[in-house]
Amino acid sequence: MSYKSIRGMEDILPQDAGVWQELERRSRAELESYGYREIRTPMLEETAVFIRSIGETTDIVTKEMYTFSDRKERSLTLRPEGTAPIVRSYIEHSLDKVSPELRLYYIGPMFRAERPQKGRSRQFHQVGVEVIGSRSPQVDAEAIMRLDGLLRAFGLEGFVIKLNSLGCRKDKDAFAEKLKAYLKGEKSRLCDDCKTRLDKNVLRVLDCKNETCVQLVRNAPNVIDSLCAECAAHFSRVRQILEALKIEVDIAKNLVRGLDYYTGTVFEVTHPALGGQDAIAAGGRYDNLIKDMGGPDTGAIGFALGIERVILALGEKKGSFTRPAVIYIATLGEEAKVEGLKLAEELRSKLNDLHEVNVVTLIDLKESSLKSQMRSADKNGAKAVVIMGEDEMRQGKLAIKDMAEGGEQVLIDRTAVVEEIKKRIC
Repeated sequence: MSYKSIRGMEDILPQDAGVWQELERRSRAELESYGYREIRTPMLEETAVFIRSIGETTDIVTKEMYTFSDRKERSLTLRPEGTAPIVRSYIEHSLDKVSPELRLYYIGPMFRAERPQKGRSRQFHQVGVEVIGSRSPQVDAEAIMRLDGLLRAFGLEGFVIKLNSLGCRKDKDAFAEKLKAYLKGEKSRLCDDCKTRLDKNVLRVLDCKNETCVQLVRNAPNVIDSLCAECAAHFSRVRQILEALKIEVDIAKNLVRGLDYYTGTVFEVTHPALGGQDAIAAGGRYDNLIKDMGGPDTGAIGFALGIERVILALGEKKGSFTRPAVIYIATLGEEAKVEGLKLAEELRSKLNDLHEVNVVTLIDLKESSLKSQMRSADKNGAKAVVIMGEDEMRQGKLAIKDMAEGGEQVLIDRTAVVEEIKKRIC
C-alpha cells in the first residue's frame, strides 16, 4: 500500500527547507533587534477559545476549523490563527504582571479546512507579532512599520499596504446598520453565503470574493464616515505618523478583515504575484478581546504573514538567499577517513565560531572512488573539496580544489587548511 500526505498538508523537502530556515532566521533577527520576544503556544486549544474570539458566524468558525472531541469528550481545535492562543496564554499566565507592555512574536503552523489552492493550504505557516498593553496610535504605526521592515528584510518588493479603520464597537455597529440598509435593496444579487451574512454578520459581505458581491460593495457606505470623533482622530494620527516614516499606504474603505475581534486600525498587505488571492499579511487592533476573554482591559494590535505566500511572492529572488558554504572532504584509504572526521570537526569549530560564515562539512565514509566523491561534492554544491590521500598525509600535506568552473587544485600543508578554506568562502 502506498501512503501519501493529506491533501493540503505538504511536505517541506530538504531541497526547499533552506528557504524556510532563512525566512525564519531573518524574522527572528529583525524582530528581536526591536525588542520582540518569542512565544510558543500549543497547536491544540479548547474550541471555545476560537469561537469566543474569532466569532461564531465567521467563515473560519463555521466552515474551516479542524475540531474534534478527545477521549474525555472535550471539544478541541487545531489553531486556525495565532492571536487567540496568545491572548489565552497572556491571561492564564498573568503576563500583564510581567510587563505593562509586551512585544511578542511567533512562528509556526496553523490549520484551516479550506479548499487547497495556490498560496492557500490546509496546513500553513505564519510569522506573527502581537503588541499588548497600549492603545496609542504610535503603536499602530510601529506595527505597520515592523511589517514593512520584515518584508523588506526578506528582500520582497512590489507589495502594497492597505489601511482602514473600523472604529470602536459603537462605530462598527453604526456602520453595520448602514451597510445592511444599503445591501437589503440588492439582496437578490448577493451570493448565497452573503444572503446569510446579511442578517448574521453583514461586515463579512465586504470580504466576499464573488465578483457580483465585489461590484455591489464598491458603492457601499464608507466605514470611515461612521467613525466617532475619537476614532477619527486616532486614525488620522496613525496616517500622519506613517507619512512621517515614509511608509506608503493605500486607504481601502472596504477592508474589514475576516475576524470579529478587530476594532480600530486594520491593514493588509497584497502582492500581484499571488493573483486573485493576493494577501500575504494582515493585522489590526483588537482592543476589546483581552477583556472579553476574562483578562485586563488593555489595548492590543498584531499582524501575521503567511510564509508560503511570501515564498510565492519572492519568486526567483528566493534563490539568492544566502546558504551555508559547503566544504566536501574526499578521503582515500581507511586512515584518511579517520583523519577526515577530525578535519571536519576542526573546520566546523574554527570556521563557524568566527560568525563570519556558516560551514557545512560533508565527508565520504563509503568506499567511493575519488571521481565518485567529486561528483557527490558537485551535487551538494560544494565550494571546495579537501582531498586527503594516504601519501599526502604521510608528508603532512593535503589538496584543496576549488569547485568553480576551471578552479585550481593546490597542495598545502595540513596546518594551513583553515586559512586556505577561509580564503575560498569569505
